[in-house]
Amino acid sequence: MQSEVKEEVKSNIHSSKSSGVYERIIKRPMDFILALMSIIVLNPVFIMVAVFVRLKLGSPVLFKQKRPGLNEKIFTMYKFRTMTDEQDENGDLLPDSLRLTKFGKFLRSTSLDELPELFNIIKGDMSIVGPRPQLVRDMVFMTQEQRKRHSVHPGLTGWAQINGRNNVTWEEKLMLDLEYINDISFIKDWSIIFLTVAKVFMKEDISTEGLDTAEDLGDYLLRKKKISEDEYFFAIEESERLLVKK
Repeated sequence: MQSEVKEEVKSNIHSSKSSGVYERIIKRPMDFILALMSIIVLNPVFIMVAVFVRLKLGSPVLFKQKRPGLNEKIFTMYKFRTMTDEQDENGDLLPDSLRLTKFGKFLRSTSLDELPELFNIIKGDMSIVGPRPQLVRDMVFMTQEQRKRHSVHPGLTGWAQINGRNNVTWEEKLMLDLEYINDISFIKDWSIIFLTVAKVFMKEDISTEGLDTAEDLGDYLLRKKKISEDEYFFAIEESERLLVKK
């Protein structure tokens, strides 16, 4: 039964949209060139941030995490580390809010922690503009319609990021992702890029109101009582199985 559901989701993803000339021919070369130029120009920034992360947060400097990409293929996303590895007496990591340092908050507010994702773009895992790559444990809580967001490469920035970023509800964020994949164009992508730069300088919508870090989709749905505890734990187990396969 589970395999049938997975196949249906994948089928819906593949058939969810048709690609235009810009998306099929121009977008990928443009992404590669922009990412390569950014890495070259920002090389001193990369080095400086890496040194400060090593001094203030220790090793490793890079944070690596599995995320679902195009057609839900899981890839390793790179970011600069923003949290410590502090643990409780049982050896479990402390909550994110306790491990997120002042320096880490600065990296997030300036989006400097996102810079290593430029290498994901070079590799072809990501695009400059597209739906932000969410956690695997977020993906399993999405509806089949919402999972159509994976019919395109995830982005360094996206339509949802310039329309509220982390300060909109999950439903609004995923709806904006679907709006984007149905209207991908050269003009829209460049509008998103310029508006993203403005948002970064203004440091808007960095975190969800009342929360230090973004809330996972499953936790949000459970808190809002939109799913049962049984549905929650079943989906969490499914996300763990997907990660073990990789």
